Amino acid sequence: MLPALALAVLGYQLNATMLSPALPDVMHRLHTTSGLVGLAQTLFFLFAAIGQVTLARLSDYRGRKPMMMLGCFLVIAGDIACAAAPDIGVFLAGRVLQGFSAALFTLAFLTLDDTLSAKGFGRAAGIITAVNGGFAGVDAVFGGRLADTVGFRGIFLAGLVVSVAGTIAVYRTVPATPPTATGRMDWRGTSLLALGLTGVLIGLAQGESWGWLSVPTAVCVLGGIGCLVLFALAGRGTRDAVIDTGLLVSRRAWPLLATTVLTLAGAFGALTLTVPLFTQDPQAGYGMSATHSALLFATPAQAIGVVGAPIAGILGPRIGWRRSVVIGSAGSLIAFAVAVPFMTHQWIFAAALAVLGITYNGLSVTALNGLAVLSSPAEQKGALPGLNGACFGIGASLGTALASALITVAASGGAHGADRYAPALWASGGLLAAAMVTTVVIRAVPKGAAEADGGRVTVPALHG
Repeated sequence: MLPALALAVLGYQLNATMLSPALPDVMHRLHTTSGLVGLAQTLFFLFAAIGQVTLARLSDYRGRKPMMMLGCFLVIAGDIACAAAPDIGVFLAGRVLQGFSAALFTLAFLTLDDTLSAKGFGRAAGIITAVNGGFAGVDAVFGGRLADTVGFRGIFLAGLVVSVAGTIAVYRTVPATPPTATGRMDWRGTSLLALGLTGVLIGLAQGESWGWLSVPTAVCVLGGIGCLVLFALAGRGTRDAVIDTGLLVSRRAWPLLATTVLTLAGAFGALTLTVPLFTQDPQAGYGMSATHSALLFATPAQAIGVVGAPIAGILGPRIGWRRSVVIGSAGSLIAFAVAVPFMTHQWIFAAALAVLGITYNGLSVTALNGLAVLSSPAEQKGALPGLNGACFGIGASLGTALASALITVAASGGAHGADRYAPALWASGGLLAAAMVTTVVIRAVPKGAAEADGGRVTVPALHG
């Protein structure tokens, strides 16, 4: 079962990691603009957030395996659409389908929780997290190689092979577990949540190009926040709410969701935007090539994460998932506290960022996902993991937008050298410090929650 789940998750993940170096080739072959290619990426991560919430919660009513099969078919359809796309419109549709299938990650966690003991869940969750991080940076390099030789379509054909294999493996080996909830899906709440996430994420993604104080940005962000407020209000007293309001305001949920957003905003924004720009800047940074920068500042953390995530999965049940989150947050904060003051010292900077492979890619990401699954009430198992998965996308968008804005402001203000990028890195460190605060507020999974029924974790109903 575990290799099957890993293949299914990898089929989705390759669409997230392999395409980045091929974006210029997409522009050239589809005769489109950088704005529309950027929109394709925005839609991919936006629908990843929506898919996480929708399919995860729907699996409570329909079962994990049917929703996982649906996710696999969406990946395949998206791969075919993108590989054969005659224009940017079809390409955008394919990216939407691929993004929606991000729920495969959360569904894999839920399936593991349904079928394995608490100890087995921890080990397997670490492996799935490691796979979800890609091939230690090699996949991005491979994607660039495919783009240089056969073009971007080769990336989706390669992903299609993996996705088909994953679909067959899931169908043949993953057990069909019974639904965990009765009733019916709350489509009103789902729609409000989807509209809210759409507004906030598009506003954050496009704010730099539209202008942060422009009318379109304000409409998206404020409209999205308004829909999220309506979503919370609509959930009161609703028996089959997408996620119970009482759970949202409890210490099992809101500190966890806040920690996920803040952790991703701090680490993701720095690693995927600030660090690459700084290390490749010939005037203000090291003036490295893209390949050299990736090999020295991205690949080590990703490679260490492949080992760190399974270790975190083993430690989680032993020392507690909440404690794992605390250790991961503290370690990432210390790494940034060393990296930022020494950002002009290449090897110290690289070594400090490599530590994030253990603390961020390993402990934090694994433990946040594991804790979301284990903190959900039995009758709403898909609710909190799905919403937590969406918070990964929100945090990533927020961190990237904030870093981009701070770099632009520093450059326009005449900052020279490393000072052009230091404010963005300090802001990332500040977000991780805020995550450290919310981390300690998270309510731990109750002791003795692992029942005799297979050793699975059963969290009692809410008590305020």
